[in-house]
Amino acid sequence: MVKSLRAAALVAAFVSASPVVARPMTATDMQSMHRVGAPEISPDGKWAVFTISDTDFDANKRNNTLYLLDLTRPGATPQRVAGAEKGHDAVFGSDGALYFLMKSGDRDQLFRMPVGGASQQISDFGADVSGFKLSPAGDRVVVWADQKDCPDLACAATTFPAKPAGSGRTYDKLFVRHWDSWAEPGTRSRIYAFPIEGGKLTGGGVRLTGQLEGDTPSKPMGGGEEIAFAPDGKTVFFALREAGRIEPLSTNLDIFASPADGSTPPVNLTDANDGTDNLPAVSPDGRTLAYFAMARAGYEADRQVLQLRDLATGQTRALTQGWDRSVGSIEWARDGKSLLVTAEDTLEQPVFRVDALTGKVTRLTKDGHYGNVRALPNGGAVATMNSIMAPDDIYLLNRSGKTRQLTYANRELLAKLDPVTLKKFSFKGANNDVVWGWTLKPGGPQYAAAAKLPVLLLVHGGPQGTFANSWSFRWNPRVFTGPGYAAVSVDFHGSTGYGQAFTDAINKNWGGWPLEDLQKGLAFATANDAQLDVDKACAAGGSYGGYMMNWIEGRWPDRFKCLVQHDGVFDARAMAYETEELWFDEWEHGGKPYYEDPQAFEQWNPANYVTAWKTPQLVITSENDFRIPYTQGIAAFTALQRRDIPSRLLIFPDENHWVLKPKNSVQWYDEVFSWLGKYLNGPQ
Repeated sequence: MVKSLRAAALVAAFVSASPVVARPMTATDMQSMHRVGAPEISPDGKWAVFTISDTDFDANKRNNTLYLLDLTRPGATPQRVAGAEKGHDAVFGSDGALYFLMKSGDRDQLFRMPVGGASQQISDFGADVSGFKLSPAGDRVVVWADQKDCPDLACAATTFPAKPAGSGRTYDKLFVRHWDSWAEPGTRSRIYAFPIEGGKLTGGGVRLTGQLEGDTPSKPMGGGEEIAFAPDGKTVFFALREAGRIEPLSTNLDIFASPADGSTPPVNLTDANDGTDNLPAVSPDGRTLAYFAMARAGYEADRQVLQLRDLATGQTRALTQGWDRSVGSIEWARDGKSLLVTAEDTLEQPVFRVDALTGKVTRLTKDGHYGNVRALPNGGAVATMNSIMAPDDIYLLNRSGKTRQLTYANRELLAKLDPVTLKKFSFKGANNDVVWGWTLKPGGPQYAAAAKLPVLLLVHGGPQGTFANSWSFRWNPRVFTGPGYAAVSVDFHGSTGYGQAFTDAINKNWGGWPLEDLQKGLAFATANDAQLDVDKACAAGGSYGGYMMNWIEGRWPDRFKCLVQHDGVFDARAMAYETEELWFDEWEHGGKPYYEDPQAFEQWNPANYVTAWKTPQLVITSENDFRIPYTQGIAAFTALQRRDIPSRLLIFPDENHWVLKPKNSVQWYDEVFSWLGKYLNGPQ
């Protein structure tokens, strides 16, 4: 099955004012684009507040500006919040005042701006505030920050052991390092509650996690979505993984309830489930706690089933047990009768409505990647949406899901760029299962007339992930078409959005069915589009996709003119001992550590097939990547060099598993396109 989508149809609002298509998109264009942050809505539903960030290339960073948008006035444009332009993470209080984080000197602190008034600093901590949650009544706030084991945020009355004279750190348990940071023994992300009196935070704060040892929000990706107030402001719910002797083996986040004043220790509400429980959200009447739960311990990509817990009785029911999709976000409708959720579904991420009584699921939106859903009093919602064609903007959804675009953050720049053509396709892949993918082709006149286009096969990471119809400021399909390449992606076995069995199929099967899917998918795409040059193709992938480049080197060595590997696994044995989140690597290879079942790892180990390597490869890695340590990239490069295979190594000293800094991103694409150009040489 083939489905075509023209960029003009998807982003007509962006390009309608453009008289002439100008040029292909570049990495600099991508980094220059405005980025719209998550909107927060005033209690009366009239206003949205959000950030738009811009790139400062000289400083090699992005800067936020805070905006307000009138949701009741059609055609309204975002207006800067005078006196709080540099604020971020803003929310509305019950009185309509804005609360937000903003720099005070060199530290992020909490500010309040009353309606029609000036901003006032209401916190003065000796460290950055990482984030905050405001109680519904506006009389209390929860803040979180990385702290030592202190009863209050100030740590003023806490005495710590003297530091050793040397610079060495000592550890008695894992984590030693996580994502991109070395662990600081005793330091955790902790939450503290403060009363608000006279417009300011008072006291030293009460630690709501009590004696629990763990991070809340969770690291490295957790945020405010993992913490929620009850509507009456008396209880705070939060997710936390209790740190044991080997925390990297546990995916057991639980949801705890704590009195907002910290008067009694927190209570574990989900202790019976050893899988992940997260995203607490309390119903408007305060009676029901919604959250998602994974059933299997140790598996970070299990299905996320929406749960409802009666807070009075403790009775819990799995509301979406019969729906084979994974809930990615949770928002109660204002009337409490349904919940708005997002979930990946066949190359898209729509918004769904789930009936709170029956569990009936209704899809509300069509194509696009939706997120940051915020309910409105009238039963509708505000959300962000992006696609391969354009980054996030804010959309208004009515109760039935009909959408209206509210912001056009990158209209002028997008209007200057060549369109691209997205074609979805499906085919029979491994195990005779239906597998989906897409082809993205440059749409400029110089390429439309070309008889042939070189092909770039993009392989996503995860491996439980997807290269869906969504925008990325890292691996951006539209940028990859800029030099005149047709980009092809295949959602191989292990991808998300097709049901849990399809996602699970990659377990103990890393180099099996996924490789077969890639082979069959590329063959299908090139056979069904005569413009794709079957004989002129390269492949690129990061993380698991980088692993696949190394696997292709030894198991599909004659197919591609070149490969690009970013942060990929080269040696499964070294990876099993060097990566930080052990649950991931061990689950993927059968659930045991390497020393108990080495064959499970060695079966799919690229290092075992180096004698077959022959394809020129660009290797990219970063020194702060603790997920797949940079030594894996150096090892792959060493293998290539020893075999006299054309190869090049790019190492970033200041990036993690992702390349985030604007200048580094542009350099990344410059190196990748230089490498591809040697072997693909542009369209024929």
